[in-house]
Amino acid sequence: MATQEGRAALLHALAHIEFNAVNLALDIIWRFAGMPEAFYRDWLRVAREEAYHFDLLRQRLAVLGFSYGDFPAHNGLWDMAERTRGDLLARLALVPRTLEARGLDASPMIRNKLAGAGDAQSAAIVDIILRDEIGHVAIGNHWFKLLCVQAGREPVACYAELAQRYDAPRLRGPFNLEARRAAGFDDDELAALQAG
Repeated sequence: MATQEGRAALLHALAHIEFNAVNLALDIIWRFAGMPEAFYRDWLRVAREEAYHFDLLRQRLAVLGFSYGDFPAHNGLWDMAERTRGDLLARLALVPRTLEARGLDASPMIRNKLAGAGDAQSAAIVDIILRDEIGHVAIGNHWFKLLCVQAGREPVACYAELAQRYDAPRLRGPFNLEARRAAGFDDDELAALQAG
C-alpha cells in the first residue's frame, strides 16, 4: 500500500474479478435456459453493475498511470464457473454465494488499507463495490434457496454437499457477518460458515 504501483496492483486484481463477474453474469443467462424472466433480469442487472465497477477501477488505474492488463491476474472465479457449467444449483452455490461473497468479507479490510495509505478515491470505489455486491450475493442466495425448495433440499446441507463435490475453497474468517446477513444469509448458514 505504500507505493502507487502496489495500490495499482491491488486495484488491478479487483478489476479482473469484476471483469470475470461481468462474464459470469452473462454466462448464467446464456447457459441456463428455462428459468423465470426475473432470473434473467436479475443477472442482467448484475452484469451491468459489474461492468460499472470494472470501469470505475479501469479509470482509477489510468489516473495512477496503469492499464488493465499491466499485472498478472488469477482466474479463480472462472475456474469455478467451468466446473459448475452443467449444474445451475452448484453455480449459484459456489460462485455468488462462495467466491463473490468472499468480497463481502475482504472489502472492509481492502478499503481501510487504501484509505490508510491516503488513497481516498480508491477506497470510495471499494465502498461502491461492496454496496452493490451485497445485492449481487443476495440475488445468488434468492435463486439458490428457491431452487433448493423446488428440489426439496435443505439449503445448508445442499451447500455443503455441492462445496465438497465441486472442490470449493474452504472459507476462513474473518467474515463480514453484517454484509452477509444483508445479502440473505440466515443464522443457520452463518453458523455453518463459522463452524468451518
